[in-house]
Amino acid sequence: MPKTVRQWIYPPRRAKTVSSSLKEELTAKAEEIIQTVFKPRYLKPPPHKPRFNYIVDIFTKWHKSCLYFCARYACPGPNACSPFLEGSFARLTCMGNNRFNLAFMRHTGKWCEVFTDLTMEDAFSTICDDVLFHPPA
Repeated sequence: MPKTVRQWIYPPRRAKTVSSSLKEELTAKAEEIIQTVFKPRYLKPPPHKPRFNYIVDIFTKWHKSCLYFCARYACPGPNACSPFLEGSFARLTCMGNNRFNLAFMRHTGKWCEVFTDLTMEDAFSTICDDVLFHPPA
């Protein structure tokens, strides 16, 4: 059996800080996507007799250098711990030099980074087009 060769590779680091102007631009673009794509498709009126969780709001939030797309769910069941819960479904990480990485939340609760080194336009078009980055309904 041949011996495996191991190599050292440099993993790029995410940006430590994101400028406020870039944050505002990314947030505005994300809000546009939420209003035009996500909310019309995934926000439905509450069911007549709700038994399962359903989406009541979709929003974004920042944590360090990552922009998270989040969904707020109503929990109508009699055994629910709380009336609402929040979950992130997509993450846009700023890597510096106007480059971004895209990740989605797996069913296991772990982030899976799918696309790396994207421009802003490519990242947001991927979020719009690829179902991996849409909220689980």
